Amino acid sequence: MMASDKTVLIVGFDPRFLDFSSPELAPMNLTAEKVLAGLTADTEKLRGLGYEPDGCLVDLGETAESVLSEKLRAKPYRCVVIGAGLRANPRYFHLFEKLLNVVHELAPSARIAFNTKPADTAEAVQRWL
Repeated sequence: MMASDKTVLIVGFDPRFLDFSSPELAPMNLTAEKVLAGLTADTEKLRGLGYEPDGCLVDLGETAESVLSEKLRAKPYRCVVIGAGLRANPRYFHLFEKLLNVVHELAPSARIAFNTKPADTAEAVQRWL
């Protein structure tokens, strides 16, 4: 199965699993609703730019690898964006490594991009596609 040149998978934590009062997240003044709104807005921005984005929200580790694996087996992607929430929090460093290796194994030709917040996902994609 060949990937369209514009297929994008955006991987991040399902915000319903996050503790926004934690020392890592509290200073950012985020809520699950704000995170979801940012993801939705950037997904629509990508669509408007001609990309074909799909989301992949994962839990904090219990099923994250299998959820991502299932998504990558269902459709080929040209770019996989791994969100800053997964990547930047030292508490989830091992999960980030595991998910990065899932992408490497199941989508070896996909470009891998990293955003710094939900609102700059389109810019991350544009750097690689």
